[in-house]
Amino acid sequence: MAAKDPCKKHACEIQKCLQANHYLESKCEAVFQEMRRCCARYPKGVSLSCSGFQGEGKEKQVPDSNQSPLPKP
Repeated sequence: MAAKDPCKKHACEIQKCLQANHYLESKCEAVFQEMRRCCARYPKGVSLSCSGFQGEGKEKQVPDSNQSPLPKP
């Protein structure tokens, strides 16, 4: 029997929130934050649901709109 995914519940909550809010991620930020917290508790590979959150860090980083994405030559 395969091990239970410890963060699957949070992944399902994200899907429910997105559907209820017409896929506006900003409306579901608290649910995303809970998923990040769950994923941070487990080593990489323990939760398949965390595969899209691995390497993202504990806090979502929002790029500064005043900075260009690439350095100028």
